[in-house]
Amino acid sequence: MTETTVGIGGAAESTDMVLNIGPQHPSTHGVLRLRLVLDGERIRSAEPVIGYMHRGAEKLFEARDYRQIIMLANRHDWLSAFSNELGVVLAVERMLGMEVPERAVWTRTLLAELNRVLNHLMFLGSYPLELGGITPIFYAFREREDLQHVMEEISGGRMHYMFNRVGGLKDDLPAGWLGRARQAVAEVRSRMGVYDDLVLGNEIFRGRTRDVGVLARETVHAYGVSGPIARASGVDFDLRRDEPYLAYADLQDVLRVAIRQEGDCLARFECLLEQTHNSLALADACLDRIDELPPGPINQRLPKVLKAPEGHTYAWTENPLGLNGYYLVSKGEKTPYRLKLRSASYNNIQALTELLPGTLVADMVAILGSLFFVVGDIDK
Repeated sequence: MTETTVGIGGAAESTDMVLNIGPQHPSTHGVLRLRLVLDGERIRSAEPVIGYMHRGAEKLFEARDYRQIIMLANRHDWLSAFSNELGVVLAVERMLGMEVPERAVWTRTLLAELNRVLNHLMFLGSYPLELGGITPIFYAFREREDLQHVMEEISGGRMHYMFNRVGGLKDDLPAGWLGRARQAVAEVRSRMGVYDDLVLGNEIFRGRTRDVGVLARETVHAYGVSGPIARASGVDFDLRRDEPYLAYADLQDVLRVAIRQEGDCLARFECLLEQTHNSLALADACLDRIDELPPGPINQRLPKVLKAPEGHTYAWTENPLGLNGYYLVSKGEKTPYRLKLRSASYNNIQALTELLPGTLVADMVAILGSLFFVVGDIDK
């Protein structure tokens, strides 16, 4: 008997193709690699491969004192630098049992919301760019510049502010700064309609994102997804409302948590946009409150060598991209014994293993971009 084998190449239905996306910049927010197994044009499985930007920040925390680790924490999500700093100082202050001056509490809340707007504007502009819409990124950077100017004026930094300190803030606000900040917030708010009309009103954008990349509520809980991505899938949780810190307990009448039930790419973008509108309102409320405060200190005087007492604590905040937590363990020395970072993007990106299978390759970039991650926040 003679057997003849005929090669039919990739046309066989049972033949899968492995496709590597990256480790170039597939979403312009860092170096990520996706290992996809394809069946024709449909994704059968997806594996996020991370670690290309890993800097060992958690080990470096152990070799720096409590003033120096603020610089390291500042950088893992470079779009949320102020919020990253905030989590560290809140953890150390909790260990010390330290009360922060009221002026510092309200100013921190203001700057955290301005930082949230800066973060969201980047994604509101870059996400349409990833789908082929060039114009929104130019508007986003115009709005970001208005806010960057006031942030740079008080801190000296454009991305890495280094303005938080254990016990408060580095300096008090410059003379006239509140008026300039109020004007910047008003100018940004006056232009936010661009994203409602130019992006959400665009039928091509809605066609590329509606019912695409639907993230189930059960998957959100299983993977610890948080932030606007979780709320777009109907998970109604926001630390600012549900476990208030800073001055958020006094802002409950202004705070609005954006929720959607669809869980698709469009819902995630809508949540991000609605949250940006609300952060501008919160910033205005903080500006009003700071205007009413009497003159006073912006920080606490600290000893030359700062040592946290022996023990452990966990401080978490509602960062722009989701829940950000620091688990601090102290042995009574001037450096942390252990500082474990729980970053939002690390959990959020793992959901791709459930989100991408069954979708088309053409929708992969739309889904990937809608998770609003920063790769440094994954690799930490």
